[in-house]
Amino acid sequence: MGHLNNQPPQLFLGTRIRGLRKARGMTLTELAQMSELTAGYISQLERNLAYPSIPALFNIARSLGVTIQWFFASETTPAAEDEGFVVRKNNRQSIHYEDGIVDQLLTPLPNHQLEMLHSRFPPGTYSQQSYSHEGEEAGYVLSGTFELWVGERHFQLAEGDSFSFPSSEPHRYGNPGKVDAVVIWVITPPTF
Repeated sequence: MGHLNNQPPQLFLGTRIRGLRKARGMTLTELAQMSELTAGYISQLERNLAYPSIPALFNIARSLGVTIQWFFASETTPAAEDEGFVVRKNNRQSIHYEDGIVDQLLTPLPNHQLEMLHSRFPPGTYSQQSYSHEGEEAGYVLSGTFELWVGERHFQLAEGDSFSFPSSEPHRYGNPGKVDAVVIWVITPPTF
């Protein structure tokens, strides 16, 4: 567990998954079946022994009736005057995924019509399978290189490139480069 102490936000994730599953009156097996994952894998996530993939957390969230936004957490609370309007750099809520991918929420909660994310992808990291949800999303490649699949289409993007697509199209993405890729995403409505 020692290695997780450097990333306090991540310690919230397993606790939040387990708490919400129990509040819904679901067993590990039921959640596993609904989210098309194994009970062992979900158990590891709940005990903070593993980081989820992006599609896995998306399936868990959907099975529990929430969006991924529900799992974002931070150890700090915003100043009263900022709440609902401003997110300070050191107050960002985050989620850590497998392979070192990190999403930080740039918009304050609760988000009503849109959400903005800062996503960091280490070299060679990919969302392993395609997924889809309602809404629309757009992104801007702040640094590095980025690869995107939308339906049958495939795109290679570089720093300064931007993109947009309907979220209902199956999509996946990753970093084919040798340095971190940083992407700013905007998603509406915040279904992710």
